[in-house]
Amino acid sequence: MAVAQNIGVPWIMCQQRDAPSSVVQEMGSKRSTQDCRRFSIFSGTLFPEQWSVAELLHGRTLPNIIRNLNQPKWGHLKNLHAALKLGEKILTNSTVKTTKYLDGWVELTTYTSNIDGERLCFLSNTKMDDLDVDLQQDGKYFVPAWSVSILQDCNKETYNTAKVNVQTSLIVKKLHENDTPLKLSWEWAPEPTKAPLHGQGGFKATQLLEQKAATYDESDYLWYMTSVDNNGTASKNVTLRVKYSGQFLHASVNGKEIGSQHGYTFTFEKPALLKPGTNIISLLSATVGLQNYGEFFDEGPEGIAGGPVELIDSGNTTTDLSSNEWSYKVGLNGEGGRFYDPTSGRAKWLSGDLRVGRAMTWYKTTFQAPSGTEPVVVDLQGMGKGHAWVNGNSLGRFWPILTADPNGCDGKCDYRGRYKEDKCLSNCGNPTQRWYHVPRSFLNTGSNTLILFEEIGGNPSDVSFQITATETICGNAYEGTTLELSCNGGRRIISDIQFASFGDPQGSSCGSFQRGSVEASRSLSAVEKACIGKESCSINVSKTTFGVEDSFGVDNNRLAVQAVCT
Repeated sequence: MAVAQNIGVPWIMCQQRDAPSSVVQEMGSKRSTQDCRRFSIFSGTLFPEQWSVAELLHGRTLPNIIRNLNQPKWGHLKNLHAALKLGEKILTNSTVKTTKYLDGWVELTTYTSNIDGERLCFLSNTKMDDLDVDLQQDGKYFVPAWSVSILQDCNKETYNTAKVNVQTSLIVKKLHENDTPLKLSWEWAPEPTKAPLHGQGGFKATQLLEQKAATYDESDYLWYMTSVDNNGTASKNVTLRVKYSGQFLHASVNGKEIGSQHGYTFTFEKPALLKPGTNIISLLSATVGLQNYGEFFDEGPEGIAGGPVELIDSGNTTTDLSSNEWSYKVGLNGEGGRFYDPTSGRAKWLSGDLRVGRAMTWYKTTFQAPSGTEPVVVDLQGMGKGHAWVNGNSLGRFWPILTADPNGCDGKCDYRGRYKEDKCLSNCGNPTQRWYHVPRSFLNTGSNTLILFEEIGGNPSDVSFQITATETICGNAYEGTTLELSCNGGRRIISDIQFASFGDPQGSSCGSFQRGSVEASRSLSAVEKACIGKESCSINVSKTTFGVEDSFGVDNNRLAVQAVCT
């Protein structure tokens, strides 16, 4: 359809095996910089914004986990973009030649402009060891293991995927020094579920609908409701079986919840009791965002999506309910009644005995905005799964009760070797997210209102508001580059240099730096002069800056700095 429009410029899409030849396919995955660079080597020319800012959430507020720049990845990829930009005209109109060195471990890919003969080279090392490469008249290069260097004019290194010349920061979450800790006072209101639990929906169909098609993204929630008759005179034990396509399913029979389950694709099976006469089966399907990557991701089913939904009796007889008449209701009644808006007046808030651990419950509290100008976060520790709003503005979904696999974090991260999803894991055993960003533009000078919808049961007693502050910043930069350090706003300045070493310092992150075998004596004083008392500073990493001779150090001198922001 797109190609048939004949608009005169190429269409762009994600990589997909049936894409028309005239469509430009981009590499839009969360892969390593090394993979990104090799994509360029083999004539890949388009990188989406995912490479630098993670996902963009249309119509929703970015949570704290991705609000801050993901350093050092963001800055490292920013430098990659800049290096590629220098060779843009060559990359898009050139002839390409690849030469192998050192038994094929090293590849030199040369792009030569078809217009003026200018060159751009990619020098890649696919070995698990560092290598020194001699390109004769184009110079000698140190290429770290499993990395790619970009050579401007094929004789000047402007970028290497393993040489990270970017700041990292240790950000703390704390109470502002001008504030005092206060316990929030809560009210609560039950989510009205009487109608859907009695099978009353907004429209009907004699099939099980796919959730995206039924909701049009109006809500994360879709009720599926049907009735089944038990013609006997006694109650009947059965098993309810639902084939489910994701992501969270709650099941009730005759108004009583019989179980819930979450996952991408699974079969839900729980025992149920059918009373004599008509019985109502109510299934609430909840999504937690939608698939946003991979071939044909838009076609991935959500919800019950065709089923089947079955009842199995004690005699192992199966009754398929998939073609029953199903009633549907999009969203929760609390959503429709704007319970999340403190000005709506639709919710009947209850105070006094706070109900905790209760599913399908709304909570409300008021608070004062934290002092200062630093970013604000709300700590939702103790909550289960649901959605949060401040002054009627959505902060997004929360699910702090869901924790990452406790296994797989060995404390070591080796970037070498092919990319795997379980490589360099961190935060094992902890909640996938606990703190959520509250934009200061959402906050009033006086009283503010936080409203939470709790889907599975939680306790808001420990919920609190904090600020985030950059207290420690660190940076690495190789000789010939510039190290930029910043306290990231918040009226903070660099007040102390805890570590500075130019030579061959050891370690790669805050708290791990140690002096190596060689060090320029002016390392600390030069950094202090450039940075102390400033919100940000830039240091030209060169022998001249640190007052040493040309013969000083090692082949790849590096500057490592750890500083304090106050």
